[in-house]
Amino acid sequence: MPVLTYLWILPLLPLLGAAVNGIFGRSWNKSIVSAVSLSSTTLAFIAAVELVREFMALPADQIPWTRTYFPWISAGGFRADFALQVDQLTVVMLLVVTGVGWLIHIYSTGYMHDDPGYYRFFSYLNLFMFFMLLLVLAANYLVMFVGWEGVGLCSYLLIGFFFLKQSATNAGNKAFWVNRIGDFGFILGVLLIFRTFGTLDFATVLPKAAAMPAEPVGQSGVLTTIALLLFVGAAGKSAQLPLYVWLPDAMEGPTPVSALIHAATMVTAGVYMVARSHAIFLNAPFAMQVVAFVGCVTALFAATIGLVQTDIKKVLAYSTVSQLGYMFLACGVGAFSAGVFHLMTHAFFKGLLFLAAGSVIHAMGGEQDMRKMGGLRKKIPWTFWTMLMATLAIAGTPGFSGFFSKDEILLAAQRVNTPLWALGVLTAGLTSFYMFRLLFLTFFGAQRFDEHHVHVHESPRSMLMPLVVLAILAVGGGWMAAPLLWGKANYFAEFLSPIFVANQEAPAAAAESAGGAGLLQALLGAPVIAGLVGFFFAWWFYIRSPETPRKLAASLAALYKLLYGKYFIDELYAAAIVRPLVWISDNILWHVVDEGVIDGTVNGVARVSRESGDRLRQASTGNIRTYAAWILMGVVVFTSLLLWMVG
Repeated sequence: MPVLTYLWILPLLPLLGAAVNGIFGRSWNKSIVSAVSLSSTTLAFIAAVELVREFMALPADQIPWTRTYFPWISAGGFRADFALQVDQLTVVMLLVVTGVGWLIHIYSTGYMHDDPGYYRFFSYLNLFMFFMLLLVLAANYLVMFVGWEGVGLCSYLLIGFFFLKQSATNAGNKAFWVNRIGDFGFILGVLLIFRTFGTLDFATVLPKAAAMPAEPVGQSGVLTTIALLLFVGAAGKSAQLPLYVWLPDAMEGPTPVSALIHAATMVTAGVYMVARSHAIFLNAPFAMQVVAFVGCVTALFAATIGLVQTDIKKVLAYSTVSQLGYMFLACGVGAFSAGVFHLMTHAFFKGLLFLAAGSVIHAMGGEQDMRKMGGLRKKIPWTFWTMLMATLAIAGTPGFSGFFSKDEILLAAQRVNTPLWALGVLTAGLTSFYMFRLLFLTFFGAQRFDEHHVHVHESPRSMLMPLVVLAILAVGGGWMAAPLLWGKANYFAEFLSPIFVANQEAPAAAAESAGGAGLLQALLGAPVIAGLVGFFFAWWFYIRSPETPRKLAASLAALYKLLYGKYFIDELYAAAIVRPLVWISDNILWHVVDEGVIDGTVNGVARVSRESGDRLRQASTGNIRTYAAWILMGVVVFTSLLLWMVG
């Protein structure tokens, strides 16, 4: 049975797993729950691989491959079908979502083994994969929006998975509300797309948008408005300024959730949506500038916070925000394929970093503070070596996956906007510093824990196998772009070239013009030098002179407090937005509107009815002469009215 003909099979498989475990999992033992969950994700990955094989055999005139299954909504002039499509961009996302998702499901069987909500966790995890696959397979903005909201729902459920823990429920609520702000912009953008183009189908909207003239930077036309509204949604889902605040708190969820949803897949949905809508953005230069600026500033902003955090997962959380900023920087300067390339490599090395961090936490009996670790590399060697591979990749070390994708982004930025390139290079240096800081504090130096209370042990094979596979991908996942260095083709960019406008791909053009000089420039370029500087300072501070960080923090107390306090953005939002809204809700909406107006009106009607009934009841005396008098009075009044009307 060809998968391309039955595209609905792909999202259906994890949906079935979610439903079966959600309904029956409570009464099953964990081995059956694991079998259901893993079989659904394994089959989904196999189906995705088969789909790619079939897709590669399609002639060019049949791409994108679209299948419409039934009319979904038809009202007046509006029509939206349940339609799915596959093109080159979809293929990349499908392999990332199903491949990395499958590995994380395997890892979770070991990590969550002792949790009493085991069946519930895997039901949520399968449900997330269903919505994510629906999002990337969508052939129109409405089906995409269903997947978009679905992954938001699953994020809420998984962040607040430990619902008996107040901080976890608060984090889930925070993620839900911040994403609603972004989703409001996304909804308005989708409505404006329909108003402008009369449809929500990608196959119609994007060619029409590409044929429209580019709007001047100083004017806000319809394409600019649509692009900015869509970017608001992307900023919420992909944690960009000012809507990034939910993602660091999302680390309250189990570590596999952090790896799958908040590193490898869900948070990249905003980048995918912008890349999918590239035809709209390319003709809205002002919106492109906004995307590039916000992405670059977010990357730098989050990297500075990551410099001083002590919770191993919080460091990785701010690193995720920063790397997402790189992806938006790429999209903002027109290098969409470079942004998607970094999306893919980031899924490899950041998914690995979170899973390795989970292995460390597992070994340390739940401890997440790096100041209470140290000297772990000989006790958990598999975790150490795999985490080292991921650290080298995210630091942009030549030959590792992050080197190729990050170098493409910065090369594109250099050709378009030199100040943004400079900030990107600075961020690369900071990234190298805080990641090697994490590595050195965790695995090197003296032990800072009591071995009598913490029995450090390596993780089980179910957790280590995904680490090894992701480590291989973190090393070799970027080599599709390697020929670019000696003046040949970037195979990844060539694969995506039918999707994106070729003359907007700055990295490819730069490499082709540079020829063989591209290799020397890449190996000795500013990003690599910045990474080496970051590594040197991390080595000096935490290996060579471990007292220096403490002294430096004391001498720069105000700056350290600002960074450690995360610029106090959460406190600022609480003072400027949250507490005023709570006060308005309590004192105006509750006491005045609800109690005073709504309850007052309802209670007033009831009181008037009761009092009127009491008065009428008093007229019922049981005296026949009184009743006769009232009847006579009524007859007189009624007769008088008739005579007055006739006369």
